[in-house]
Amino acid sequence: MASVTEPTRTETTRTERVIPVKPSNVNFINTDTNTSETTPTSYSPIESGTDFPVTHEHTSEDSVSRRLVILGTVLFPLAGLIAAIFIASQYGMVRWIDIAMLVGGWYLTGMGITIGYHRMLTHRSFETVAPIRVFWTAMGAFAVEGSPIDWCMVHRKHHQFSDHEGDPHSPHLHDGGFLNQLKGFWHSHTGWLFNSNWSKVERKKYVPDLLEDKLLMTIDNHYVSWVTASLLIPAMIGGTVALLTPGFSLTSVAAGAGLGLLWGGLARVCVSHHITWSINSICHIFGSQDYKSSDDSRNNVFFGFLSHGEGWHNNHHAFPTSARHGLKWWQFDLSWIVIRTLEKMGLAWNVKLPSPKQLESRALN
Repeated sequence: MASVTEPTRTETTRTERVIPVKPSNVNFINTDTNTSETTPTSYSPIESGTDFPVTHEHTSEDSVSRRLVILGTVLFPLAGLIAAIFIASQYGMVRWIDIAMLVGGWYLTGMGITIGYHRMLTHRSFETVAPIRVFWTAMGAFAVEGSPIDWCMVHRKHHQFSDHEGDPHSPHLHDGGFLNQLKGFWHSHTGWLFNSNWSKVERKKYVPDLLEDKLLMTIDNHYVSWVTASLLIPAMIGGTVALLTPGFSLTSVAAGAGLGLLWGGLARVCVSHHITWSINSICHIFGSQDYKSSDDSRNNVFFGFLSHGEGWHNNHHAFPTSARHGLKWWQFDLSWIVIRTLEKMGLAWNVKLPSPKQLESRALN
């Protein structure tokens, strides 16, 4: 991948939009990325100005019970992280297996979001064999950030209206002033979750291609089971390690299972949540812009590393279907390394990347 000279950003550019539309059987050439060959697809980038009205459907799914579920999803992992740190600091109760499950689980489920939900499903940046497709989708479900269909639906809507009216989680849709800036940050980071972004109407509107994927729908329909397994598996591992420890007791096994649940389950989910949500908030406020886009997306070095490549967010919004987000040699993108490795092994194909000409045409000089 050819790199371009580091640009100096002078102003936010809002001249181009990339909008996901209903699948079409018409062949087309992707306008912001290229592959080794031109193939039919059902996720077509088009320019803004097309008649695609902003609609906000309010259905029975926007209910008190749903908001309580969201509240629990936000607060329980946070409480688990706080409890894990407190128990470790006060009683020294933390084991190597607990830290291994926290870090290893964060990497696997985090890349389930970045590789599976985001690049593979939402943007169709590459294709792969069914077992790998199932694996990364399952890892995404283990991250407890929503079912694959709902996650992709909200993200495609985000790209349609990014930082404009209709964006589900923009930090820039509030009036000026410090207090409103804080409100915008809160909304983009967590507050947006409590809004109605998951209606059946919008599923059909934004992800009709994914709704036709029977294997994906099987995973989606059993999302609660994936969430349950995401918490039970580390608890079982933690209890099993305690059981295999000489001199174990029922109390030690229970404590081991509890520590596994706290560190490998709740704390890991909390870390993954806030890293992902920071892409919505921090990476639309802080950082640099190397390429023209229609929004305030930024490249943030810290989150470029921490989020497995998602923090190169301006790059992503400039070239949404690119499988590679770290477009310069020094922009580390772990998710791209995995995808590229799969391609080299013949397990991924139709990998989309912007050409040097496309990079140059959108560079901010």
